[in-house]
Amino acid sequence: MTETASRPTLEAVAARAGVSRATASRVVNGGDGVREPLVERVRRAVEELGYVPNQAARSLVTRRHDAVAVVIAEPETRVFADPFFALQLRGISKELTAHDSQLVLLLTEGRDDHARVGRYLAGGHVDGALVFSLHLDDPLPELIHGAGVPTVFGGRPGWGDGARRAVYVDSDNRGGAREAVRHLVGLGRTRVAHITGALDQTSAVDRLDGFRDVMGDADPRLVVEGDFTPAGGERAMRELLERCPDVDAVFAANDLTASGALRVLRERGRRVPDDVAVIGFDDMLPVAEQTDPPLTTVRQDIEEMGRLMARLLLRDLDRRAGKQGADGGPAGVVLPTTVVRRVSA
Repeated sequence: MTETASRPTLEAVAARAGVSRATASRVVNGGDGVREPLVERVRRAVEELGYVPNQAARSLVTRRHDAVAVVIAEPETRVFADPFFALQLRGISKELTAHDSQLVLLLTEGRDDHARVGRYLAGGHVDGALVFSLHLDDPLPELIHGAGVPTVFGGRPGWGDGARRAVYVDSDNRGGAREAVRHLVGLGRTRVAHITGALDQTSAVDRLDGFRDVMGDADPRLVVEGDFTPAGGERAMRELLERCPDVDAVFAANDLTASGALRVLRERGRRVPDDVAVIGFDDMLPVAEQTDPPLTTVRQDIEEMGRLMARLLLRDLDRRAGKQGADGGPAGVVLPTTVVRRVSA
């Protein structure tokens, strides 16, 4: 038989550091009020002994679980096929990892899943929630509000009643769309079309509004609804060519939509950009650099959006815990966008 070494205790850490158990506990659990030399001694003792805090006991002291729910209001087939979500999750994961917090991923396939997510959040399993890809009729905001969980939303919330203060991170969708369309007009294009995203999402509505800011008097037949997917881009491009065969430019609501539109243009023998110029939105490199031809697009920093969402939530949790130097931060942050020129426009 072999003897198993006993797990180091907080008392052993305190003894090694030459401090009281209470002082060691405050350092280990991220509390304030301990002088820096003592903090360093405790941290050194933790490292030397290989001490790992008991999470259940730590939660009783800090009332924190060091876990954050990331709720994506989309089915898993969409989440794992769209690189947008991978980039946003990477940003969130990096920020949470840097603060020793775990990511709990929750997806929604239907109404039953909404109720399940609501119950999980209300059950006290996580410290807060990061929620994105909401649709305008989505019940999740009400469920989350009822659960009382600190939350940061990805994207401008769709409710406008002013009754709920929402913390959110978004990109300048409307401004980016304006710049995209101005770029096409600057190329001398006169029949500029727009394939929208899913219009039950605020990002798609904002991009449509940006298109209309520049092309307010455009032929209404030049606007076709898509759904942010390649298949939606293909379907919409075919419809657009049937409606307006003389179209000479397309602003697609995202890069995936643009990739579908490019495939249809190629099938129909339309040269890009000679016959039809195409511009997307997102600048997701796995898509934009691999299309034929490479895609001119509007860049938004998707990974940074994820990091900032996590950062705002963690700051709010620290503020609620009364940590020094923590504040609630702004209610909404809108990141800038820029046009990235490649071959398609």
